[in-house]
Amino acid sequence: MPDPRATALPAVFRPTRTRAVLLTAGAAMFAVITLIALTLEKLGPGERASFILVAALFLGVLVLLSRPKVVADDTGVTVVNLVHTRRLAWAEILRVNLREGDPWVFLDLSDGTSLPALGIQPGIGRRQAIRDATALRALAESHGTGPDRA
Repeated sequence: MPDPRATALPAVFRPTRTRAVLLTAGAAMFAVITLIALTLEKLGPGERASFILVAALFLGVLVLLSRPKVVADDTGVTVVNLVHTRRLAWAEILRVNLREGDPWVFLDLSDGTSLPALGIQPGIGRRQAIRDATALRALAESHGTGPDRA
């Protein structure tokens, strides 16, 4: 078990490789589509604007997909998913789960529900996700009511 003091608070967990790929691809797509819209001579102003609008929509979706993160501080955890943000006190988190085949971490909560934390996902950064999940688990057990504190 890692020492929870080894993770300095506040700690931000996010899929950095996935985020880098999404933001780079989004910026490149926006630049290419905008360049095409501006260089095609047969397009009118409205058509150019709609090309750029579609490029901006693509970029917006990829920025939204790169948003997830988990922020741990002394008082609890903030889980930022695609469109929702939820603040949890440490005592609300019973267990941090990242099982084989899971697309991201799941937090088992004291109200009997489970909250997906998309900020820790094994996708293209498996080792980082395992380290982050282990660190968050250690923090939850040391700050909250985890399995050995109940």
